[in-house]
Amino acid sequence: MGYFRELPNLLYQSPYPTKKSTGDYIAITNIFRRAKIFESFQNNIFVFDKYVIGDNERPDNVAENMYGSANLDYIVIISAGITNINHQWPLQDYQVYDNSLTKYGSETVMNQVHHYETYEIKDSQDRQILPPDLIVDEKFKIDGSSLRYGTNRFTIISQLGNRQLDDKNEYTVETDKIARPVTNYEHDIMENDKLRKIDILRPSLVPTFIEDFKDAVRYAQSSGFISNKLAATENTNIIP
Repeated sequence: MGYFRELPNLLYQSPYPTKKSTGDYIAITNIFRRAKIFESFQNNIFVFDKYVIGDNERPDNVAENMYGSANLDYIVIISAGITNINHQWPLQDYQVYDNSLTKYGSETVMNQVHHYETYEIKDSQDRQILPPDLIVDEKFKIDGSSLRYGTNRFTIISQLGNRQLDDKNEYTVETDKIARPVTNYEHDIMENDKLRKIDILRPSLVPTFIEDFKDAVRYAQSSGFISNKLAATENTNIIP
C-alpha cells in the first residue's frame, strides 16, 4: 500500500534481546501518524464521485481503475472514510453466505425473519399514506381507509404489482401484508451492499490531495523532532 510510504519514521527504543545498550533504537514506520481529509475536501461534495465496489474488487483494483495506479489505494480508503478495512470493506458474495452461516449456525436460522420492511401505500388521490422501506415488526399496523370519509381506497405499491386493499378500519403486517419479511441472510446481504457504495476522490484532485496528505503527516517541532520525516521517542530505559 502506497500509504505507508508517505508515513514518517519513528526511532523507538529497541525491544530486541540482541541490543548492545539501552541507548539502541530501531526505526519503525509510524502507523499511528494518521491524517483525515481536510475540511475543504470533506465539506465539498463536488470533489467526490459515487462509486459502487464490485464483487471481487479490492482498494488497489479501484485505485488502478480510477487513478491509474494501485499504489494510490490509500486515497480510496481515506476518501471513503474507512478506518477498519476488515469490517468496512464489502465481502464477496460467497463470503456473505459463509459469514452468515457461521453467525447463525444453520440455514434454518439464516432464513428466519430478521425484520419487516413496509411497502408504499397510496390513497385514491395519489397521496402517500405509508412510505416504503420502514423497518417494523410483525405487530405493526396503520389506520384503514374506512376511517376516512368518501371512497378513498388504499393501494399497496410494489415491484410485484399494485394491490388494492379492502376497505377496513386498520391494516396489519400479519393480515394485510403491508410489509414484507426480510430474513437474517437477506439482512446481511443488504448490509454488505451498503458498504459497496462509497465516495471516491475525483482523479483531477489526486495531486493536491497527496501534497496535503504529506503536509499533514509530517512532524512539527517537538522534543523528539529530528526532521519532518523522523522523530524519536523518549528512552525509558535510561534512569537519570
